[in-house]
Amino acid sequence: MKHLSLLILLITFSFCGSNKNDYSENTFQNNQLYKVTKVVDGDTFWVDNGTAKGIKIRFIGIDAPESQKRWKKEEGHFGKESKAYLTNVLMGQKVRLETDIDSLDRYGRTLAYVYLEDDTFVNAELVKEGYAVIMTVPPNVRYADFLYDLQVKAREKKLGLWNK
Repeated sequence: MKHLSLLILLITFSFCGSNKNDYSENTFQNNQLYKVTKVVDGDTFWVDNGTAKGIKIRFIGIDAPESQKRWKKEEGHFGKESKAYLTNVLMGQKVRLETDIDSLDRYGRTLAYVYLEDDTFVNAELVKEGYAVIMTVPPNVRYADFLYDLQVKAREKKLGLWNK
């Protein structure tokens, strides 16, 4: 009976640690380059990290319009253009990812500041060219002021989505 109780206890604890939202595949090394394999929309893409699934990346500090109607969200003004711009910039390229305080969002996406091999700060380029707006979600605020200044300039110049 003692062995049966121990076995039941071990089985119970083994299931407590399992989670269908296991984000272990989202791990990456800072300063390592990852190849972009798919662009989802203007602020989300996938990279190859050597696992079967890869890592889904969401830019920190910015928000781009929806590129297609999904669930209850409507396609956003300038969404297709934003996705096309990001596809042109990222597809097939290698990127370096940098996290802030929180590295995952509530959907399990890796939150990152994204840099091309030549150190181009992609988050900033999207805002600077008017393909995204700033979206500050504390505690990830490292570049909030910098991105805000870029947005003000893009709006003044009526670039991208500001060209109404």
